[in-house]
This record gives sequence, structure tokens and C-alpha cells, in this order.
Amino acid sequence: MPSPQPQVEEAFAAHQTTHQFYHEVRSRSEFQRYCEWYYTTAEQNRQELKRMRGELNIFQWFRRR
Repeated sequence: MPSPQPQVEEAFAAHQTTHQFYHEVRSRSEFQRYCEWYYTTAEQNRQELKRMRGELNIFQWFRRR
């Protein structure tokens, strides 16, 4: 009795393709989340730096004297 080799190979190929597809989807989603976090954090840091530059710096007074 011959084994159904072509069917097994097709099923395995379909499984591998599905696995690779979902791996790619997961990787792209994680990268997208990282990019969103990075841009949000960068904007927050720019705003914080802008506020800090506008604050009174008392240490300047001690360096000049």
C-alpha cells in the first residue's frame, strides 16, 4: 500500500507558508508599535527640552561670578 506522500508534502508546505505569513505579520506589527512608541517618546522629549530651555537656570548665576 503506497503512502500518500504528495498530500503530506502539500499539507506541510501549506503549514510552513501559514507559519511564515503569521510570523511576518507579527514582526511587522511589533515594528509598527516600536515606531509609534519611538516617535511619541521623541516628541515628548522635544517638548520637555523646550520647557527646560525656557526655565530659569540659577546655576548660570554661579558660573559667571
